[in-house]
Amino acid sequence: MHVAVAQLDASTDPAANLDAATNLIGRAASAGAQLVVLPEYSSSWEPRPSAASLAAAAVTLDGPFVGALARAAHEHRVTVLAGLVERNPAGKSSNTVVALNSGGELVGAYRKVHLYDAFGDRESDRLAAHPPEALVLDTGGLRVGVMTCYDLRFPEMARFLVDAGADVLAVPAAWVAGPGKVDHWLTLARARAIENTVYVLACGQTGRYRSGHSVIVDPVGEVLAAMGEEQGVAVAEISPERIQEVRARNPSLVNRRFEVRPL
Repeated sequence: MHVAVAQLDASTDPAANLDAATNLIGRAASAGAQLVVLPEYSSSWEPRPSAASLAAAAVTLDGPFVGALARAAHEHRVTVLAGLVERNPAGKSSNTVVALNSGGELVGAYRKVHLYDAFGDRESDRLAAHPPEALVLDTGGLRVGVMTCYDLRFPEMARFLVDAGADVLAVPAAWVAGPGKVDHWLTLARARAIENTVYVLACGQTGRYRSGHSVIVDPVGEVLAAMGEEQGVAVAEISPERIQEVRARNPSLVNRRFEVRPL
């Protein structure tokens, strides 16, 4: 199947973000994609958010933002993964990825496990952390596991999803820019692919303070498609046969001597 990473420059204007996101979904579908991965914070992004500003911008899973993405998924007959801020009237908002199938149905939601308390930031001051729950979707003969941004720095998160059956890892992100950060992003995406013999679809936001450089990586770490700092889409073909071929030569999952258990 063909898959796409849809690199977005989101702002605090949800209507503009939605227009851009649905346009990118259409472009990806026109290029043959059956699965489209949008970044983290696609509904709204600001460089210095607070708990209050995120709560004000948060959306519900049955609200108009997700509904419009669902209609785009149905119109273009593609599966869509998109990161957003989810409203929680009882407490802090959640950093959530929604999964919409090609019929426009909401088939899953992943709420971020590892919040970005690093590099001088504290995402946990404004968002709720969630216990690990594996979201793995069947699409196009492959099983796609979902994580978010900072999760990529934790190899056990990827292995947790692989143990749940994933052979593709989708990583919506808003990877903050800074010295060495693009190198970290690309190195980690390739490492998660190599060590797990899976595809990695790493979709980042672009624009000021964000790193861009979305990539699609194959199970030996080869970059199949890559972007720079432009808003747009990159498409590549992936297949279960390629995973089987790689795992026959590199049976690292079979040879492992440790298991991953959530704390």
